[in-house]
Amino acid sequence: MTAKEYKEYKGLRKESLRDNMDNIEVSLTDISEEVTKRLAKKTKPKGLKENIKVAHAGGQVAKNTRDEIENLLGESIVTNKNKLNYQYIDEKVKIENKKEL
Repeated sequence: MTAKEYKEYKGLRKESLRDNMDNIEVSLTDISEEVTKRLAKKTKPKGLKENIKVAHAGGQVAKNTRDEIENLLGESIVTNKNKLNYQYIDEKVKIENKKEL
């Protein structure tokens, strides 16, 4: 799932995706980023195609870790719940309230 799709899944508009992840979601993101960084440092990819391969390899490590955690817990660790529990006011209502003031 892309970051954009993940934000839509969580119902976020402009808020930080990372700020609305629970601890395991953040940890998996960190694992993916760190593995990708270290692989890139070690293999020194040249060009977009090679960098994409390295990024996919880092993401695969996080996916495998996620799958194992979910198998142990018996539930999905990626949820549409937001850590910060934003509530949106409908834009139309917001505009009408401004007119009343």
